[in-house]
Amino acid sequence: MPRVFDASIRAANRLAHLVPGGAHTYAKGPDQYPADCPVVIERGLGSHVWDVDGNEYVEYGSGLRAVILGHAHPRVVEAVAATLGNGTNFVRPSLLELQAAEDFLAAVPTMEMVKFAKNGSDVTTAAAKLARAATGRDVIGICRDQPFFSTDDWFIGTTPMASGIPESTRELTVSFPYGDLDAARLMFDAYDGRIAAIFLEVESGGTTPPPGYLRGLIDLAHRRGAVVVFDEMITGFRWALGGAHSLHGVTPDLCTFGKAIGNGFSVSALAGRRDLMELGGLNTAADRVFLLSTTHGAESTGLAALRATIQVHRDDDVARRLMTIGARLREAVEAVVAEAGLSDYVQVRGRDCNLVFATLDETGSPSQPYRTLFMRQLIHHGVVGPSFVVSAALSDADIETTAAAVGAALPVYAQALESGDATPFLGGRSVKPVFRARV
Repeated sequence: MPRVFDASIRAANRLAHLVPGGAHTYAKGPDQYPADCPVVIERGLGSHVWDVDGNEYVEYGSGLRAVILGHAHPRVVEAVAATLGNGTNFVRPSLLELQAAEDFLAAVPTMEMVKFAKNGSDVTTAAAKLARAATGRDVIGICRDQPFFSTDDWFIGTTPMASGIPESTRELTVSFPYGDLDAARLMFDAYDGRIAAIFLEVESGGTTPPPGYLRGLIDLAHRRGAVVVFDEMITGFRWALGGAHSLHGVTPDLCTFGKAIGNGFSVSALAGRRDLMELGGLNTAADRVFLLSTTHGAESTGLAALRATIQVHRDDDVARRLMTIGARLREAVEAVVAEAGLSDYVQVRGRDCNLVFATLDETGSPSQPYRTLFMRQLIHHGVVGPSFVVSAALSDADIETTAAAVGAALPVYAQALESGDATPFLGGRSVKPVFRARV
């Protein structure tokens, strides 16, 4: 039976009228999904979600990779519910703040101190400020091959969506490519004595760093007097409970966590060396840094969710489970695609715990129209998501459903390739990249 999206379309139209961009996160916006099946979600449980029309889906990339255990995980829900009865925000620190800090630092033993906030951008910007205060320098170096570090001006000024950001701010962020130490040296040479910190994800696109690269980059930065910040927003808890850096035997000066650490509840963390972190505290002779001071930074539900999520990781070896699920999914999807003879056009890429799909046109180039076609067909066959990023709640039956949905999408994909035009199969306009200068 064809799926009906009438209620979703009405809700999406109302959102577009009331909320700039139609969503509170650009990556969830209407321009990221096919126009005629916008899927406004009403509820979720485990690996499944239901839209406002009552359609049920297997979901991938839940909460922009945040819902790592699955929706409404019973142990997380129980912990949060118990906390609600004790109040959520107080005039002085709560015992829960101490317990959450102890649990986090036990999970990420390379770090010595931690401060919590609500969003990833809060803590990455705090890390930039801390590095500038510690070094007395003004320039931040970011890895240009990685898509996102913060909603704040110091990063967004480097994207095509730089409107409203002064040129003087934009000039203070420079970039270097992943995996190339010589290029990093050239960046330090070009801004000699000015780079306060370098920011990067430990792995780029799920690929393992070249041998010695991370160690060499840290040593280079330290020789040049810069702070090293690892962004573990995606990798933290997903690659390993201790973060991706724990798998590579290297330790940054600071690291930032968010997304999956609270299984969808709002909590993020800036962690690092004691001497750096104390610049934002009270035990320093240096000028104080206004590091992180937010009304809801230590609000109880996020911290309770963090503690419960850490315990589930320990009990269920979640990182290993994600790799196992992802490997099964990759194998199932690739088998269906190979059988259809489309392996050159529809591809599964990335680390098994963090898979994405690539949609290529008849020339072998990445294509937003073909992405739209593929996503639209998946939605009509019971699978929704911008990627194949797994949660621990996915079952073998879910993987079978996904493989079947891909199989149903491929004949349509082949038709478009044969004609050289995906437009008739899109249901409206094509999806577009988040970062673009014009609508």
